[in-house]
Amino acid sequence: MPTSSLDAALDRLANRRQICLIGAAVVDVIATADRLPQSGGDIELCQQGINVGGCALNIAITLSRLGLDSLNALPVGTGVWADRITRALREQHIASCIRSDSGDNGWCLAVVEPNGERTFLSVSGVENQWSPAMLAQLAVLPDALVYLSGYQLTSAAGDLLIEWLATLPANVRLLVDFGPRIAQLTPEQWHALLALRPIVSLNRQEADYVFKRLSPFAAMAFNSADIGVLARRWYQLYRCPLIIRLDRDGAYYCDGDTDGLIAAVEATVVDTIGAGDSHAGGVLAGLASGWSLRDAVELGNAVASFVVSRRGGDCAPRREQLKQYLRDGRV
Repeated sequence: MPTSSLDAALDRLANRRQICLIGAAVVDVIATADRLPQSGGDIELCQQGINVGGCALNIAITLSRLGLDSLNALPVGTGVWADRITRALREQHIASCIRSDSGDNGWCLAVVEPNGERTFLSVSGVENQWSPAMLAQLAVLPDALVYLSGYQLTSAAGDLLIEWLATLPANVRLLVDFGPRIAQLTPEQWHALLALRPIVSLNRQEADYVFKRLSPFAAMAFNSADIGVLARRWYQLYRCPLIIRLDRDGAYYCDGDTDGLIAAVEATVVDTIGAGDSHAGGVLAGLASGWSLRDAVELGNAVASFVVSRRGGDCAPRREQLKQYLRDGRV
């Protein structure tokens, strides 16, 4: 839709469907570096801040600031990091329905290079220690949208989470963002997930992995020239809607009925922390409001543009901020 139409459409965002977020709340220690270290090396970092993040929490914040509610399954434990997370959730007016006394939450060192690219070094905590009892606490409605991150899928509880997803009502729509750990999925996990017909969101690097290394795409090269052919082939094989995030080139989507490239909203990139999460938050907000996948992806593009133009992951826009950002002509 034109930018002016997207601006007006933001006033129509509302929970027509429940959104359930399965994922993590962790602490991000953010630092900049001129380059990444080599094995055995020693480089100087410049600490930029300590933020509370995690894919699902970043999405929960995005949804909240856009005016939507979500059922947040973000395990919070006991310990130094968990205390910081508890305070941050309270400040953001976000509640998690999952508590755990089995340990502390995890944390992550995010190293940002001069071009804005980020590298994560993560330590897991209770956010990856799922159990049937924890999942039984979730009251997921029959037509809900459920988000799941690849970080949880590749944890020790990954198979348990997939088994639980398979028990949800048929009308529940799953959105999976595999993230950088996509290569750690087993073939059995991959096929079990795709059998659930989720919406799959990939960035450029993850799409390159899928189309170059995974059967039946192993002989197909991934490039922007034939991305439409690849996306339609994907849908023919898996019947799963696909989103491929292409940074400044926008995002391609295919849902079987329609497909196409949605232009990016121009941004001066400061860092890319939280870009994928905020994009997923925008997509979920649109879908929960009854928008088409195409229009939801356009909203995701706009939210991600706002986020990458600011430092740190906790900078998702409120509705009026996003409307002003679009009015400023950054298209």
